Amino acid sequence: MGFSFWHAMVEWCCMQRPETTLFMLMSVDGKISTGDTDVLDFDHDLPNIAGVREGLHQYYDLERKTDAFSLNTGRVMKKIGMNEKNDEPVPTPVSFVIIDNAPHLTTTGVNYLAKKLTQFILVTSNAQHPAFNVSHKNLSVIFEPKGVVFGELFERLARDFEVDALTIQSGGTLNAALLREGLIDYLSIVVAPLVVGGATTPTLADGEANHTIEDLRRLVALKLIEVTPLKDSYIHLRYAVLRHPVLQR
Repeated sequence: MGFSFWHAMVEWCCMQRPETTLFMLMSVDGKISTGDTDVLDFDHDLPNIAGVREGLHQYYDLERKTDAFSLNTGRVMKKIGMNEKNDEPVPTPVSFVIIDNAPHLTTTGVNYLAKKLTQFILVTSNAQHPAFNVSHKNLSVIFEPKGVVFGELFERLARDFEVDALTIQSGGTLNAALLREGLIDYLSIVVAPLVVGGATTPTLADGEANHTIEDLRRLVALKLIEVTPLKDSYIHLRYAVLRHPVLQR
């Protein structure tokens, strides 16, 4: 079966929601951060590592070609310093869907993102989120008091906001949840020439581990679409997610 078959399957499954791509930068051992605390971060640390920094720009070059809408989390926005921004942002053609329950974003962070993004959709289950006190024409707040149901959220994004394609760039826990719920169609992974290590360092997909034979049904099988060697020992991998992997014993 060729790629056209899998593409058709994805289109059939995604008629009521956006087509989704998990786009991530990871190390050879699957890590998406340089350590297990928020002071350690790929964006901050990899530019300082010889042998890795030389090809890093290729990831950002590919990132600029991703979908107009990107889904991320408030924790990631806090980690990369959005709450400390005090400059006037340069507007971008990118739109964000941000999941933030804690909340991690402050009023400063919400204001900065709203000024920077074309469209800013914030999703929260927290009635005290500072976004409720911020007013921007491009800011929409989706309140889910009982918790976010991602299948329903994605359908709403397609229906109410005309989101037809969505790039996922969240943390390992949310990545795993979306994969296990069958809400990711493609993976686009840039592998950096780096081994990080550490049992508690975040990976591409975290969340609860499998414990029983029955849990093997939560595994997500993939079909390789393309392998592209990049410069400076980087690799770009593209996969389609198989809708119904079969467990045979």
